[in-house]
Amino acid sequence: MKFDITKIANVILYMLDENVLHLNDRKLSILLFLMDFNHLENCGEKIFGEEYIKDKRNPEPKIVAELFDIIANQEDLNEEDERLFLIQELLDYIDIEVITKDKFIELQFIKMDEEFDESLFEKEELKTIKKVITKYKEETARKIANACFQIEKVRETAIEDLII
Repeated sequence: MKFDITKIANVILYMLDENVLHLNDRKLSILLFLMDFNHLENCGEKIFGEEYIKDKRNPEPKIVAELFDIIANQEDLNEEDERLFLIQELLDYIDIEVITKDKFIELQFIKMDEEFDESLFEKEELKTIKKVITKYKEETARKIANACFQIEKVRETAIEDLII
């Protein structure tokens, strides 16, 4: 399965529709991991085609984290750079506000005109997405990150190594 930015954009739309609290780039990254991990465990494949690396604080989605860094640092990309196409695809669905805090930069997602398109997802994928969002809807990114470290596969993976 290849990486699917359209599914990620749509899952962000779904989270915005569901009024997921504290939704920023960090919480999204952790939720994407939990959705892919749960779906892989229960159905044998990932939903978004992303790879997740163990970081000190939480699992990091490899491609999404790189895209968010580019957006947060307002990097200029060559017009042939594939990452530029991925960012443009994401921005076709949602707007991203860059908020500079004292010690870090946070990305917040803003709904525009696009609506969540559930036809992009298989029935089982939707079940996984809804289950994870329902469970963690009101939690902070820190609490959800802590939940990731309850997963044996996450605990036994070395920092900076591939989890899934």
